[in-house]
Formats: sequence, structure tokens, C-alpha cells
Amino acid sequence: MLDGLTILLAQDDGNGAFTMIVAGLIALIAAGVFGMIILVYGKIWFQAYMSRANISLMSLVGMTFRQVNARTIVQAKIMAIQAGISGEGEMDITTQRLEAHYLAGGNLPNVIRAIIAAHRADINLDFDKAAAIDLAGRDVLEAVQTSVYPKIIDCPNPLRTQKTKLSAIAKNGVELKVRARVTVRTNLERLIGGATEDTIIARVGEGIITSIGSANTHLEVMKNPDMVSRAVLDRGLDAQTAFEIVSIDIADIDVGQNIGARLQADQAEADTRVAQAKAEERRAMAAARGQEMKAEVARNRAKVVLAEAEVPLAMAAAFREGNLEASPVNPDGGKR
Repeated sequence: MLDGLTILLAQDDGNGAFTMIVAGLIALIAAGVFGMIILVYGKIWFQAYMSRANISLMSLVGMTFRQVNARTIVQAKIMAIQAGISGEGEMDITTQRLEAHYLAGGNLPNVIRAIIAAHRADINLDFDKAAAIDLAGRDVLEAVQTSVYPKIIDCPNPLRTQKTKLSAIAKNGVELKVRARVTVRTNLERLIGGATEDTIIARVGEGIITSIGSANTHLEVMKNPDMVSRAVLDRGLDAQTAFEIVSIDIADIDVGQNIGARLQADQAEADTRVAQAKAEERRAMAAARGQEMKAEVARNRAKVVLAEAEVPLAMAAAFREGNLEASPVNPDGGKR
């Protein structure tokens, strides 16, 4: 376009009329573009200028081409400036850093609010760490608020499980149903990569069950429930988690069933059934043995009958062979 204008200007007849027309058109177009820019970005630029946010008008235009919400960037920069957290140096919250976090899909206003809250509470939290926490999927503002004002976690959590109390059994076999409240605050140093609330609940529940299971009787726990809290705290359950346990309090404790007695009764009943089964087995074996002996007696009687039947036959055979003689009979009927 500039080359065409140069050719037209070279062909001018010298009176400069055509040059003035072209210059006027160019000025009119430039004024229209500038007016449009002022109309679209003037208010937000003036807001940034009056807040000393140090964002140029061309930067605002460039944000549109980079598909960045200019108003979000300006508001975040103004919040940082007014809160006094956008200092000079390497860790300055620059416009480029704000745009980069926005393009990465981060919640930019939430990050700035979290940094302001941490600054007010004298907590060391820079923009890079806050942005990393936000991009990791954690609510960085909630994390800072929890660091300042610890929150309470129910163990077990009725919102995540149907159980409202933990069930633990002492050495004497009596069941105790316990509900604990764990006070925690966020550890920002371990927030990235640290375990979540579910791990805290699981570890505390395990510690409570173990501590009650170590008690000789349930009366010891009922009399001194803080022994469970101390035992659980001494185990360092917040290691490698995103939280620091402030306290563990036993909110409610009830006596459940006598599991030991029930187990003993069940065992005794099972032993009785086993003994009855063994006695029934012995009775059946004895009855079978009696039937066997009756059969043996019948078999022996049959053998006797067979033997008695063979006696006459043997006598007849002996008589025929002359091995058996008849004795003479006396006149009086007796034998000699």
C-alpha cells in the first residue's frame, strides 16, 4: 500500500492537491483506528494509569490478539499494586507473568487474593508458588485461609462415609464408639504433592483404633479420653501431608457391645456343636459295631447248626465202615 502511495505521489502534477487528499485519508483512518482503540480500551487503560499499574495501551491491544481478558489482567495488577505486593525485582508480579498464568488456565483473581491474604498474615508466599499451587488443582486462597484460621475435620467424615463413629475394641473385649474432631492448618510448603484430608482422616482413625486397642479395659479410655489424643498426636500423623495437625479432640465416646463375651459365647456354642457332632459320630459307630456283632453271632450260630447237622452223617458213615459198634443190651434194658 505504501509503494502505491509513493507511485501516486511521484505522479502528482506539483500542485500538492492529491498529496493533501491522501494525507487526509491516512490521518482520517489513523484517527478512526485510534478513536476505536480509545473507545474500547480507554476506560480500562485510564483505570490502570490512575492506579499506577504500568500497563500501556498497546499492551491492552496485544492482549486481545493473544486471547487474554485484558480486564482480568488489569484488575489483578491493580489489586497487587494497591496491596503493596508488586515490588521491583525478579519476583515482581509483572503483566507478562499474569498473562502467562491466565493462558495456562489458572484462576488469576484467586491467586492474587491468596497472595494478598498471605502478605497480611505475614506468610511467605510468592507469585510463582501460588501459581503452581493453583495450577496443581488446589484452592490456594482456601489454603491460605486455612493457614490463618485452622479448620476442623470430623473423623470419620459423615459426608464421605455412612459411618458416624469409629468402632474400636479394648483388651477386655468391650467395644467403644468414638467420634473425633481434628483441627488442622495448611502447610504451604507441602501443599504441592502432599496428601489430602482423606489421608488425615484415615491416619487419625487408625491411630484411635490402635490406642484404644492397647488399653487394658474400656474404663481406662472412658475415664481418661485424652490418653487417646496424646497417643495419636505422638505418632506424627501429618507427615508427608498438606496439613499440620494442631489438635485431636475426642468429641463423643459411647460403649458398644461386649465383643469379647459374644465371641466367647459363640466359641463355646461352636465347641458344643463340635462335641455333639463327635458324640453323635461315636454313637453311630457304636450302633454300627453292635449290628456287626449281631451279624457275627448269627453267622456263628449258623456254623453250629451246620456242624450239628454233620454229626449224624459222620456217625452213619462210621457205622457203615465198621468203626462204630453197638453195645450189647442187658435183659433189664441197660448196657453192659
